Amino acid sequence: MRSDTITSSPDGIVVPTLPPARNVAAGAVPTRFPLGIMLMMMLIYTLNFFDRQILTILVEPIKADLLLSDGQIGAITGLAFAILYTAAGMPLAWLADRTNRVRLIAVALAVWSVFTIACGFTRSFGQLLLTRVGVGVGEAGCTPAAHSLITEYVPRERRALALAMYQMGVPLGSLTGLAVGGLLVSSLGWRWAFFLAGAPGLVLAAIVPLVMHEPRGNRAAIVPDPVPLGPGLKTLWRRKSFVWICIGSGFSAFAFYGLSAFSGSLYLRTHATELAAMAADASMAPTALLGIVLGLIVGVMGGLGTFLGGFLSDRVARGNIVNYVLFCAVALTLAAPLFAGAALAGGLVLSFAFFGGALFCQTLSYGPVYAAIQTVAEPRMRGMAVALQLLVVNLVGLALGPLFVGMTSDHLTATLGPIHGLRSAIALVAVPMLLSGLMFTHATRLVRREDATFGGD
Repeated sequence: MRSDTITSSPDGIVVPTLPPARNVAAGAVPTRFPLGIMLMMMLIYTLNFFDRQILTILVEPIKADLLLSDGQIGAITGLAFAILYTAAGMPLAWLADRTNRVRLIAVALAVWSVFTIACGFTRSFGQLLLTRVGVGVGEAGCTPAAHSLITEYVPRERRALALAMYQMGVPLGSLTGLAVGGLLVSSLGWRWAFFLAGAPGLVLAAIVPLVMHEPRGNRAAIVPDPVPLGPGLKTLWRRKSFVWICIGSGFSAFAFYGLSAFSGSLYLRTHATELAAMAADASMAPTALLGIVLGLIVGVMGGLGTFLGGFLSDRVARGNIVNYVLFCAVALTLAAPLFAGAALAGGLVLSFAFFGGALFCQTLSYGPVYAAIQTVAEPRMRGMAVALQLLVVNLVGLALGPLFVGMTSDHLTATLGPIHGLRSAIALVAVPMLLSGLMFTHATRLVRREDATFGGD
């Protein structure tokens, strides 16, 4: 059994929570859950997804104002963001394995916040495309460094819970992005929604270096020099289970981002009459009500799934890390029909129920998949490992999911009309979600074949 710990003793000093900010002593293994630090990390990732997901509820007014097609919306919501997110991911992960990760996260936070604000000044498809590319570049610097930090902040037996807590930023950021975005666009317009979305990140970017610490310190003698990029990639890709986990994650993201990018449009077009009646009863604009409802569904169901996935998978994987992968396989397979149901349900409330169930099952996989990846990687390759997985997730999922739904919707609209064309396009994402579950099932067999308990830290 390989051990990727960085200490000589299984017992060490406690990692401090916020405050104070100081280095973990050389040779120490964390023995306590650093709640303060994890709350800060979760807040950072919440803003990450807040700035990313606010665009979802702004799609229809932006489309009308800038005269865009569904295909162009798919390019802006997915492809534009993913282009440099994926291109910058590996170099920034390489940097995270060699430099101060806290400062890197702070700079990344400032960059994506500035570009989010810049989205509000755009006047054309090309300008909005470029600003979303800038948001992607900034956000690419966050997660590899964050995952690497978390792995050193927390004990091995609580790693999935910690990574799931960080991933809580996805539902929480989506909740606030949809709810706040819906309220802002109905009262101030979509441009002011972008202006106000980017501002909190600039404030938090100044706070992060003051309250978080870099555990590495000057431990050059304890942590070996990071593996060069080329040999590191070869090492990771030689483990076939890791490859299939990455590809399966990409297909899951394809379905998630495909549905997510057009969820606002789905309800505003398909269930317009029911939504208008519900909004009238609540004395609200339909867009504002939809933003709040979708935000609550994503926040509550996605948050519950993320937390339970990390909590439960830590327990089922105590004996063997293969159960992390099996846990993902079951959750993603269950999610597939629910994604189709959200698009095809005849009633608004039933569609909301399918939507919530789909997100719950899909987010169950967040903690265990990242726990498996971070455990297989050596300490000096952890940033590289998560960046490689995110590269696949974003190339397959974020870049292609919304683009596929948008272009398929444009194609099907010619024969089925704008309502059924979009519904059918979204329903098709159930296929890659099912394939994702099958890929994780295959990865489970590969893990067993490779005798992969992945070592002990």
